[in-house]
Amino acid sequence: MTATDRSIELINAAAQAAADKLAHDVIAYDVSDVLSITDAFLLASAPNDRQVKSIVDEIEERLSKELGAKPVRREGDREARWVLLDYVDIVVHVQHSEERVFYALERLWKDCPQLELPADAQATRGKAEEHAHAQGADGGPGGELS
Repeated sequence: MTATDRSIELINAAAQAAADKLAHDVIAYDVSDVLSITDAFLLASAPNDRQVKSIVDEIEERLSKELGAKPVRREGDREARWVLLDYVDIVVHVQHSEERVFYALERLWKDCPQLELPADAQATRGKAEEHAHAQGADGGPGGELS
């Protein structure tokens, strides 16, 4: 089973909305083979809580206006460290960069096929990893393992 055309349409619109609000490390996975509750996950991150909220708001507005989609569930809004938008067909995770590095959702879904995103959204990849490396999140000084 693979993600439906509707799921891919939602993922692409959400990824573009996130990129337009300067989200970092935007990536999508087709999880339809391993999860029965949704087709795809979109992951995005931002360096601060305010930007996380801005990205989430833009995704919601764009999907609502352009595709008539509204989330059935929205979690994590109060703290804005990790906000989850559940559209049933897709689930969007927008995380603060620190949470993104700590929880490393990419490791959980690395065996799932990655979905191709619009070119503008793809240009934002790698920034969360660069940020983690610069902050020493890999273990030692300068981010390198000792």
